Amino acid sequence: MTPKDEYTLETLRAAGLIDDAIAEKAAYLADEKGMDVTEVLEESGMITGEEITQAIASHYGMEMVSLRDMDIGQDVIDSMPADVARRYGVMPVYKRGNELTVAISDPQDMDTLDSLQYTLSSYDVVPVVASEREIKSSINLFYAGGVSRAGSALQELTEATISGIATDETAELFGDAEDATEEDAPIIKLVSLIIIEAFRKRASDIHVEPMETKLRVRYRIDGVLQEVESPPKRLQSAILQRIKIMANMKIAEKRVCQDGRIQINVMGRELDLRVSVVPTNHGESVVMRILDKDSLRLGLPELGFFTDDQQTFRGLIQLADGIVLVTGPTGSGKTTTLYSCLNEINKPDRKIITVEDPVEYQLSGINQVHVRADIGLTFGAALRSILRQAPNIVMIGEIRDLETAEIAVNASLTGHLVFSTLHTNDAPSAITRLIDIGVKPFLVASSLRGIMAQRLVRKICNKCSETYTPTEREMRSLGALAGQVENVQLTRGAGCQNCAYTGYSGRIGIFEIFIINEEVQHLIYEQVDSSEMRNKARELGMRTLREDGLRKVIAGQTTLEEVFRVTLGDMD
Repeated sequence: MTPKDEYTLETLRAAGLIDDAIAEKAAYLADEKGMDVTEVLEESGMITGEEITQAIASHYGMEMVSLRDMDIGQDVIDSMPADVARRYGVMPVYKRGNELTVAISDPQDMDTLDSLQYTLSSYDVVPVVASEREIKSSINLFYAGGVSRAGSALQELTEATISGIATDETAELFGDAEDATEEDAPIIKLVSLIIIEAFRKRASDIHVEPMETKLRVRYRIDGVLQEVESPPKRLQSAILQRIKIMANMKIAEKRVCQDGRIQINVMGRELDLRVSVVPTNHGESVVMRILDKDSLRLGLPELGFFTDDQQTFRGLIQLADGIVLVTGPTGSGKTTTLYSCLNEINKPDRKIITVEDPVEYQLSGINQVHVRADIGLTFGAALRSILRQAPNIVMIGEIRDLETAEIAVNASLTGHLVFSTLHTNDAPSAITRLIDIGVKPFLVASSLRGIMAQRLVRKICNKCSETYTPTEREMRSLGALAGQVENVQLTRGAGCQNCAYTGYSGRIGIFEIFIINEEVQHLIYEQVDSSEMRNKARELGMRTLREDGLRKVIAGQTTLEEVFRVTLGDMD
């Protein structure tokens, strides 16, 4: 029996609604059937759900509300996001000024109340008591917009959501539904709505994951996965099949991994969705990476560069030859940075060729080659061929092996400017990585011009930003850098509807730029280890990722928490 069941029985005994014998019997049946004691008592007819709720409310001196016939205003619903209501199992009831009255089922759960007050920090949360069953029903009823309505009324969901979107904005998405059968049309619209909702929430990825008892849908928003209300498990096969049709995949093949692409227009914006399907225990797992072409129009300032770093990096990408590397883990924005660089230097007098696996964005005026290892078009083979095309600038999606690295080095030494990426934690480690791959140190020293490591941090929401004084714990975490924020008022997001009460909206980069000069070249010849190389880089003026992040904290762009999260390995 759970602690919640124990205090429920104790409360009911204290109220005189049940005696010890009934309490013992209810506890025994609850354990035997795997039910809550309240369900056992209601099922047996010994006590009603309303009596249980009233007894709990009276015990804690709280007001009881009945949600069954309550008409809750839309402004009240908008004050609490659906994911918050579902996560904590609570329901907003009404608000007066800054007071938001919220129905809860367990007044003893102080952790939920504290978390709720923190999440809805713009309101003073006033709890009242309602039955758990009524709260769940109300959440399903009032938070029935968008994708969350798929579970109970698929057709109503599509009609209600479509009515709020201009027809010409979704014609391409819903066009197939007009000619589909009555059975297939709702599925077509549902999948389209999942994509629309992801775009509206600024998601970078859509994850559709078959679990044992449900089909889970999650959006990656500002680098963090957030689960949304998912369609019922029975629709799994139809939804996955629809996604595979849109991505031009083999719908009958469910045993092997497949990759595809969806090109669509959503609300006047051209989107590419890169689709990956992987067979798992409970069905095929799908990830759709949303590639928004408008993000490529970012200039260097929009990426998060301060003026000094912007000038340094702009000097690198304007060089006539050599290799410029961007490093970082998957999802750190390396591709966006490289494409933004190519856009900036894409001029009629320059020929630019890229070799990618896969081609993520279609760029006007640039020749892009999609690697296809299944037909022998590997990175190495493609690079050897494109050098005969006499390009000025070559972009290699990623240096993965010795063959690719050697061709990149040779291209840079014969008058080409080469951009590429590496998976390393910091900028100096890229040198060690190239040598470990097998590139001769003297070739690394001769060809490398600069290395930039980067991470993405969430930006503070500008609608709910507030100032605060850093705590002692935060100051201790900064170590030697604490002096930079001493007596400084920092900024954080309080949480609002605009940012879904996270305090963050959007992302920017933090950067570590390492320029290769003669001193560094000598260290490369001597094959010093990465720690010594890093120390030399610091002596020459390189700011670490954490130091650049701290500058953005002081400027009010992000928080210490975010910088700590993405720079755990940078403890200097």
